[in-house]
Amino acid sequence: MTAGWEPPPRLDTRLSVLSWNLWWRFGPWAARQPAIDATVCRLAPDVVCLQEAWETRDGESQAERIATALGGHHAAYAPAVGLDIAAESLGNAIVSRWPIRHTELRRLPAPDGLNELRVAMRADLDGPRGPIEVFVTHLNWRMDQSDVRQDQVRALAEFVAETAEGRSFPPVVCGDFNAEPASDEMRMLTGLAPVPVPRLVFLDAWRTAGDGGPGYTWSNANPFAVVDSEPDRRIDYVLVGYPRDQGAGEVVAARVEATHPVDGVQPSDHYAIYAELRY
Repeated sequence: MTAGWEPPPRLDTRLSVLSWNLWWRFGPWAARQPAIDATVCRLAPDVVCLQEAWETRDGESQAERIATALGGHHAAYAPAVGLDIAAESLGNAIVSRWPIRHTELRRLPAPDGLNELRVAMRADLDGPRGPIEVFVTHLNWRMDQSDVRQDQVRALAEFVAETAEGRSFPPVVCGDFNAEPASDEMRMLTGLAPVPVPRLVFLDAWRTAGDGGPGYTWSNANPFAVVDSEPDRRIDYVLVGYPRDQGAGEVVAARVEATHPVDGVQPSDHYAIYAELRY
C-alpha cells in the first residue's frame, strides 16, 4: 500500500450467472430433466443462459419449467431460425430472477452448406441495482469450422455493440462457443487478437477467477460426452465486458458445475459454467 493512497470503493453485492448446454431432448431426456432442475435449484443463480433448450408447439417450455422450479423466475426463449415451426424446437433461452423487459433475436451468418441455423439472443433485465444486458448464443459445432465461428463472433460483437450507448453495466455474453480459449474466434473476443468492434472486449470468467485448472466443460468423464470420441475441451463460457466504476462486472468467482449425476442420472452431455460478478 502506498502511503496516503486509499483504494477506490468496490461493490460488495453480486450477480450470479450460469451458462449451460442442456442437450435438447437427446439421450434419456425425461430422466435428465429432474436432474437439470435439481442442479439449477441447488445453485440458485440470478441468471441462467441455456443452449439446446426445447419448447413444444403446444407451449411447454424447458426454460419456463426451470423458471418455475426456481420459484417464479422469468424466462425468454429463442428458437433457432427455421426451427420455430417444429413440433419440438431447439434454441437458446434466458431465465432471470428479475423481469425481462425486452428481447431481441439475431441470426448468425454461415455459408451455404454449413448453416446450422445459429442465433444470438439479447435480454434486457430489470435488475434491482440497474439494468443488465445478457446475451446467449451457440456457435457452429464442427472442429474444422473456426472460419465460420469467426464470422459468427464478428456478428455477435456487432450485435452487442449496438446497445453500448448508455449501458451502465458491462454486457454479459454466455454460450456454447464450440471453441477452445486459444482459438482465433475466442481470442478475438478476449482481446488476444484484433477485436471485431473497437473498444469492445470481454473477460473470460474462468480465466479470470477459476481455480487454475483446465475448466473442461466437454469431458470424457461424462458418460454422454465420451461416446463422441472427442478430446476434453473448454468450450462453454461466461464472458463479461470490461468492468465499470467500483468494479461493476468484475468476475470474483467462477467454477465448473453439473459435473456429477443426480440420483444416478447425468444431467447433460455438457458441464455448466457458473460465475459471480460485482453488481
